This record gives sequence, structure tokens and C-alpha cells, in this order.
Amino acid sequence: MQIYLIKQIQVVNEGTTTVADVLLKDGRIEKIAPQISVGEEKVTIINGEGKYLLPGAIDDQVHFREPGLTHKANIYTESKAAVAGGVTSFMEMPNTAPPAYTLELLEQKYSIAQQTSLANYSFFMGTSNENAQDALAANEHKNDICGIKIFMGSSTGNLLVDNPLTLEKVFGESELLIATHCEDERIIKENLARLQAEGRPLTAKDHPIIRNEEACFESSFYAVQLAKKYNTRLHILHISTAKELQLFSNMLPLTEKRITAEVCVHHLHFTADDYDRLGNRIKCNPAIKAAHNKAALWEALLDDRLDVIATDHAPHTLEEKGFERLGDGSIVPIPGKEFSGHAGLPLVQHSLPLMLSYCQQGKISIEKVVQKMSHAVADCFQVENRGYIREGYFADLVIVDMDRPFTIAADNILFKCGWSPLEGTTLPASVTHTFVNGHLVYGNGVWDESQQGQRLRFKR
Repeated sequence: MQIYLIKQIQVVNEGTTTVADVLLKDGRIEKIAPQISVGEEKVTIINGEGKYLLPGAIDDQVHFREPGLTHKANIYTESKAAVAGGVTSFMEMPNTAPPAYTLELLEQKYSIAQQTSLANYSFFMGTSNENAQDALAANEHKNDICGIKIFMGSSTGNLLVDNPLTLEKVFGESELLIATHCEDERIIKENLARLQAEGRPLTAKDHPIIRNEEACFESSFYAVQLAKKYNTRLHILHISTAKELQLFSNMLPLTEKRITAEVCVHHLHFTADDYDRLGNRIKCNPAIKAAHNKAALWEALLDDRLDVIATDHAPHTLEEKGFERLGDGSIVPIPGKEFSGHAGLPLVQHSLPLMLSYCQQGKISIEKVVQKMSHAVADCFQVENRGYIREGYFADLVIVDMDRPFTIAADNILFKCGWSPLEGTTLPASVTHTFVNGHLVYGNGVWDESQQGQRLRFKR
């Protein structure tokens, strides 16, 4: 494997930024020092002056659609997009076709990733009302599986879990982290029926009214109650409301918390006001809501009530979202699909650059971005030897130029679905290099896809 020496780069790690040299050898971080000389060894030297070295982001919630839904995306295309955006590891959700709710189906996904993923990978075990025992079989593999996913709200296929007996069994017996999507199905159905009774056509602007704050809070509160009852390790995904924040605390260090929470970049970036401009392009579950929620999420992120930042990357084709792209590249809505577009949006290529744009605005420090997208995810899931820039750790690293703006456009989007809700946005910082296990997969626009990522391991 090639040896790399990154010279005089600003290393962002564990709350500080320090100029140093960093030596990468045999897939690991060999040495970090003010000056490193390498003697006679054949080394590729990278000049890091003026740039920043970050630990690769770890995205704990993505939907890469393989197997079964590969017209939208697959593990290869979406992992490539992730790497281009500085995400070196991902944890993927079970709502593929078929859903991954047995060990056999889960291992099929690992097999695909082993052959095609450019980033490191792990996959959640899925649950349904009927498969509690299958899900709990993951207890025997707790060092090799990131967690158990429970959709405590609307989902595709048979993945909705609303049977209290199933929930009690899984929360009571799981030895793995349980990650939950929390929206109350009863409240959602009541809200939808009330709006339909008005007799007017529904649009994307109605989505946060149907999937409102109360639906999120009631479900999250129920999950927290179950976790406290059984001392379960609970991680609630994509918090989207100010009301839910009362369920979380910053009184303990992350490593001592039994209940943690994630916020997604789209809930930090968009508000319900953006439906007028983007419509179903920002339709997702849980919904993007009124602006006071976004302000509260930012406050909770900065004071550590919210522990990690992720994407919930969920690609659909433009047609599935209710749009088409014209010959001039513009995207226009398809008449009659103003409400029926699928929920979910693709973000994994742009999540880190988007958060770095908020650094430029003074909203958050670069050290805090690294904490929330790398360190905290590694700590939350107990990922082995990743998420930090430490000697002996895997060399999952990203070089960022904070003064190289780029504009998100159809011709530079790597998602298989070929669109982004951020199209036309100019971000002030660019990822110039991404190392995965010491291998330079992406450097200044040049790809080396000769090595795949590795399966994540967990210290439990």
C-alpha cells in the first residue's frame, strides 16, 4: 500500500486545530508530529499548507437502496458520492427489497458492500411486528453490526413496528444499540384524514401538518419511556422538532449516555418556508417543519443535547418525487403530483461541505463539525479505531480547502438519481482528498477505485 506524508496541514481533532505533519502507512495513521522526515522510503508527499485535515465523516443513517431498489441507487454509486463529500464510513438502513430483517438477508448486503463499496460500511438489522426473535439474533454479532433499526412510525413494506409486545421484547432483550424512527402512526392518519376532509388538493406544504410536532413527540416520548424501563441503549434518529428536545440532556458525556439523538443536515438547513420553492424535493419523513424548530435544533446541537449530525440520505428518482428535468437542465413539477411525491432526499455528497459553509458563516466551529460528524458518531456506536486522527487508527481522512467554492449542479452530482435539493447552491469549501483505510480514493478529482472499504467493527 502507498505511503503518504501530508505536510504542514491544519489538523482538526478533539477540539483543537494544530499545524502538523501526518504519515499514513499500511492503512493506518503511523505518526503525527510537528515535522516528519521519512528517509529513504518511497513516499507520496502532499502539501497541506493552508488546508485542513479532518477525520472522515461517519454517516449513521443512509438508504443506499440495494438490493431491490437499484433504479434509485446502489451501494457503489452512493458510496462514491459519499467519498467525494468526505464521508468515509456509513451505516445503512434495512428498508431495501426484501427488507433486511434476518441475519441471512443482512449478510447479503454485507457481501455486496464488500465487493462494491468505496467507503467503510455497516448495516442495521431490521424489525417488523413478527420478527422480534430474528432481530434479537443480532445479539450474537454485536461487534459486527451497528444496531437494530425500529420504524416506530410509517414506513415502507412490513417494517412498521406498532405492536407493543414486539417493542417491549426488543427493547427488553437487545444488547445492541436500538435506532428509532419516531412518528406516531395514529396521529399521522388522523391529521391526513382531517385535511382530506377539507376537499382541497394537498401539496408538499401539507406534509409537516400531517406529520406534525405532536406525531414526532409522542413517538419519541414512548421510545424514551421504553428505553428507561429496560435501560436500553437508544438512539433516536432525525430529531426535527423543538418539542422533542426536552427528552434529551447534556448533563452527561456522550460516552455515558444511554439515550442519544441525531439531527440531520436538512432539518438544520431548510424550513417549511422552502416548500414554496422546492415542493416535494424537500419532502421527507419526519417532515421539515416551521422555522422555530430549526432554530431550536441549532441551539441543541451546539449545547450537546443533540449528539450527532447525519443525512438520512434517501434517493428517489425525479419522477418518483413528482418532477422532470427539461432539456435546459431545469427541474419542473409534474402536474397532479404536488403531494404524492416519495419522501426522502439525497444529501450524502454534500453534508460535510454544507456544514462547513456554516463554519464560514460563524454559526458553528470546524472543531464542532468534526465532533458531531466524526468523533461523536464513533463514540455513540463504539466504532473501533475510527472517527479520530490518532496514531494507530485507520487512516480515514479528508483534506478540505476552505477557500475553494463550488456550485452543486447536475453535472457534478454523483448520486444515481442525478439530482439534489441543493442544486444551484454555491458552497465555500471543497473536499480535495479522501483517504479510506489509508488508500487515496479521491484526490483533486481523480479516482482510484482499486480498493473497497472495510466492514466496521464495534467495541461492545
